[in-house]
Amino acid sequence: MLTFKEMLTEYDRALDDTTALAAAAGDLTVPTPCEGWDLADLFGHMVGQNLGFAAAVTDGDAPVAAYASVSVTAEDVGRRWEDSAVRAREAFGAADPEATIHLAEFGFRPTVAVALGMQLLDAAVHAWDVATALGRSYQPPEATVSLVLGLARQIAGTPGGTPVFGAPLDERGDDQWGDALRLLGRDPERHVAV
Repeated sequence: MLTFKEMLTEYDRALDDTTALAAAAGDLTVPTPCEGWDLADLFGHMVGQNLGFAAAVTDGDAPVAAYASVSVTAEDVGRRWEDSAVRAREAFGAADPEATIHLAEFGFRPTVAVALGMQLLDAAVHAWDVATALGRSYQPPEATVSLVLGLARQIAGTPGGTPVFGAPLDERGDDQWGDALRLLGRDPERHVAV
């Protein structure tokens, strides 16, 4: 189990990885592993999530609208992504890990530490989504993989599923990162980087 400080380090790394990928994103109409979303849709969602979580962590609550997807273009995606990542990073870095916040978009009240775990999962998996759309391979460090796999198992085991991710696919047991992606509705074999 990662400490809050260790999660912050892993989160920083995932955000930095996506910052580098955003700098390489030219054509935002490229499809992603997120069904029905191109890179513009995916980055817009990611920026909105960063801003919403940053507001909730900073203020203890934020309206659902704070998480809304943000319109991005090829010209401003890097700046918009980086600005939102800085806000999220600073909010979590300044927060009390045990403080309870309200995540209106999800309708529950986790601690800041639990919210950080959620955002670390999201950042790592979406970094893979972006990298895959760009024809690159991506896998986060082992500590992040372990955390994401544990959370992915919880999500996949939620009765009735979750609207946040696609329907879970079966684990294979031979690759933790691949299994984490499968449990979150992604098929690594279908989206092989070239």
